[in-house]
Amino acid sequence: MNLAEGLRKHDDGVVRCFWATDDALYRRYHDEEWGIPVRSDTRLFEKLCLEGFQSGLSWLTILRKRESFRAAFSGFAIEHVAEFGPADVERLLTDSGIVRHRGKIEAAINNARAARELVQKEGSLADYVWRFLPPESERPRTMDYAALRTLGTTAASNRLSRDLKQRGFRFVGPTTAYAFMQAMGLVNDHIVGCPARATVDAAQRALHHRVVAV
Repeated sequence: MNLAEGLRKHDDGVVRCFWATDDALYRRYHDEEWGIPVRSDTRLFEKLCLEGFQSGLSWLTILRKRESFRAAFSGFAIEHVAEFGPADVERLLTDSGIVRHRGKIEAAINNARAARELVQKEGSLADYVWRFLPPESERPRTMDYAALRTLGTTAASNRLSRDLKQRGFRFVGPTTAYAFMQAMGLVNDHIVGCPARATVDAAQRALHHRVVAV
């Protein structure tokens, strides 16, 4: 079997994007989560926070700690995290299950407060985020390995990053914003030939039709 550049056939016989390692947890994330569109405010907020915590680290490191993060941050319920205070910061700094970085912890709490204000103004975090869905004219004609390598940031991620910063969010640079868009399904960056690409395409079409119908 000749695989296109950027694809790997794993020992379970499944072809995946090159970045999906042999770690079972990472494989499931690639197959079942990455790129599937999300409209849950809690999950969107969680991902924004975890992308911030990932800065300087691998996503697999964060993924392995995700359940501990959820326990430490009240399931990433925006209203709850927005009420965290100095005592919570100190508590979190002693929690070995998460990334104990004061700046990132304080940024997550700050971002919960910014998200709470955003929801009050915009109705939901999901309604706001999905306004940054990039037009087809800004997307590669074919998602192959060469195209993916050029997409560290995009015009859409720059717009999202800039607007989030104006609303008081921290740790939301253009690169972080684009990784967030990839994971939450605003774009489908599975390489052509990866079976997960079709799954994401179908989920995006279903979401689009549901939103239009509403």
